[in-house]
Amino acid sequence: MGIKNYQIIIFFIFIIQSTIVNAQVGINTTAPLSTLDINGNLSVKTVTLDGTNTGGGGSAVLIDDGVYISVRPLATDDKFQLPNPTLFPGRVYIIRNIQNSVTAQLTTPTGLLFPKNSTVGSSNLYMYEGNLRTVIVISDGVNWTYMN
Repeated sequence: MGIKNYQIIIFFIFIIQSTIVNAQVGINTTAPLSTLDINGNLSVKTVTLDGTNTGGGGSAVLIDDGVYISVRPLATDDKFQLPNPTLFPGRVYIIRNIQNSVTAQLTTPTGLLFPKNSTVGSSNLYMYEGNLRTVIVISDGVNWTYMN
């Protein structure tokens, strides 16, 4: 092979490599505008978690699967524990207490739970009718931020 052939091969390798590095995936679109571009509906895994029926004094039910989480406390202040925020930066959960008259307690093993736009956090929050019935929590890699 001559030098020109090597130059052509190197050029094509460079083009293929840059295409792979800057790849975008489009679903139902031929021209994705983001790393993942979905032109259509999106469904996420939903999970229902039952409390432990021990109230605030028992062990917490671990939240470790799904995106939309329905929590069903069986006793007042049943605990539902988010995963460690340092292990899952960027993780998002939508959590809803589906019991009308029983309070669910959302906790974190490390870090704190911060309301959006606040610098004051806590290690737990209480979800009940009229107060944080549904929250979205997002890990920043150290703590959880929640919105309702």
